[in-house]
Formats: sequence, structure tokens, C-alpha cells
Amino acid sequence: QVSPEQVILSHSPLQLFSQFHQRCMLVDGQGPVEENARNLGFKHVVTIEALRKAYPLLDMVDLSRRPKELPPPTTGFPTIEGIILFGEPVRWETSLQLITDVLLSNGNPGAELQDVPYPHLPILACNMDLLWMAEAKMPRLGHGTFLLCLESIYKKVTGRELKYEALLGKPSTVTYCYAQYLIQQQAEKQGWKAPIRHLYAVGDNPMSDVYGANLYNNYLKSAQQNQVQAGLKRIPQAAYPQTEVSLGLRSDCNNSVESCQSILVCTGVYRHNSDVPKKTAGTVFHGHRDFCFDPSLVEASYVVQDVDHAVQLAFKKENWS
Repeated sequence: QVSPEQVILSHSPLQLFSQFHQRCMLVDGQGPVEENARNLGFKHVVTIEALRKAYPLLDMVDLSRRPKELPPPTTGFPTIEGIILFGEPVRWETSLQLITDVLLSNGNPGAELQDVPYPHLPILACNMDLLWMAEAKMPRLGHGTFLLCLESIYKKVTGRELKYEALLGKPSTVTYCYAQYLIQQQAEKQGWKAPIRHLYAVGDNPMSDVYGANLYNNYLKSAQQNQVQAGLKRIPQAAYPQTEVSLGLRSDCNNSVESCQSILVCTGVYRHNSDVPKKTAGTVFHGHRDFCFDPSLVEASYVVQDVDHAVQLAFKKENWS
């Protein structure tokens, strides 16, 4: 049985970003995004729908939702101080328009600014998958595609790059570090005496699951090299931004772990018998803009049929079977 604290969602590490918990944050996505934000520690939350109702003249694409009469001026609505993007919304045109309005107005969509503020308000984005696999034969567009649209719109309108305060979820290094932190906590609760040396990351998407695991494996190797060379407990933050140093995790977060092995399963985006030539699949990078493409990072340590085989492989590697 898996307890709630053992489950890591793409937005789980947001609870560590306490510097934003007291700010008024605009949240976007599907489901109970307001409740999720509050459960993560955010005290002042505004949804896209609340913003749309407060400023009905902003959402103009859908003719049926345009106000029939000119509404009175909006008063008393809080200034937005940051943005949380949980996942792809239902109405992309509404979210793209209103988020752009918030960025261009520095959190006051009803204001008329002479100059576009830059740097813009902080953005915390979760779940960067360009594609995901559902029941359809072909992959579906994911939140990474929505982020791509937002980035393109912002740059086209302002001539400047959209910047993220943090990118969370695979393949972000911070997500794997947070996962390791929770694994170590679980080991302590179970009374395990032997330190954890190896992590195994199982996934079906080479561009996120495998890429992220290999990226974190490189991070662990760099940490070990820095500890040996300089006698440091933490590596320079510039090498891997948004790691445990910035999140305030324990300094011994990566002291015991030596590697993170990637295990690719064939039950999702990746299909072992796919007709797509490997050469083509390897050169088209579906990862997020802020993650440079390295062909070696999408090569899995192991390829197995499904999760059961992946677990059995890990047991075998650790001599547990």
C-alpha cells in the first residue's frame, strides 16, 4: 500500500517554495487547482475563472462569452504577484490571453502601462511533457505544448524571452532531488540502516522520464566529483540550478546516493516495435526549451516491457531476488 507522502506529483516540490506562499498567485490548469495550491502552502490564490469574471472584457475569443453590455470598472481585485501553471487548461485561448495580460500589466490587467515590465512576474511551471499517451493511437498534446505557445506569444509580443522562476516535474533536476529526499525520509521511517546507493527511475517517455533520470545521474556524478575535489558537501549552484541548495533541503541529500538508473518501459509514448526510424526519433527533441538536447540523455540504461519487469530488474540489480 502506497501512502500519500510517497506519491510525488509534478507540483509536489512547490511546497518548498515558501518565498511565494504569501504572495497573490494566479493559478492555471484543470481540476481543483485552487485547493491544490492551498494544500501546497499558498495562502492567496486567484483562478483564471475568477480573473475572467473580474475583467470580463479580457476574454474575447468566444463570441458567446463576450459581455452584451459594457461592464462597470473593476475595483478591489488584488494585484497578482506570481503565476503557477499546474497543467494544460481546457480553454487554451482564455488562459493564454489572460496570462499574457497579467504579465504585460505587471499583475494589474485593468491598468494601462506605458512600458512592458521586464523582468516579468515570477512563473512556476509544472509538467513539461510536450506529448502524452492516452487511448488514441497517436500521442496527445501536453502542458509542454501549452508552455511553448505561451513562450512564443510572449516573445512575439514583447521581443523578449519568457523566463521561469522554476520548472517542476520531469525532467527537472529539482523533482528528482525532491523524490530522493522523500525516499530517504521513508527509509528512515522504516528503520533502514544501510544508506541508499542507487535509484531507479521507471518511465515510458524518453524525452522526459529517461532524460530526467540521466540528467539527475549526471548531477549526482558532478556532486561526487566536487565533494572529492573540494571537500564540499554541496556542488556549485550554477552547474544545476533549482537543486536542493535553492530549495533548502538537507545538505546530505545526495551524500549517499551514487547513481540514478533510467528504465524505459514499452507501454506508453515509447513503443519498442515502433515504425518510426530511431535516427529520426533521436534528433527531434521534444523537451522543454530550457533543457539543451544531448542525445545520450535519451538513451535508457535499460529497456523492458512493462513496470513489473522494471521492478524485477531493480530487485535483481540490488540482489533482492
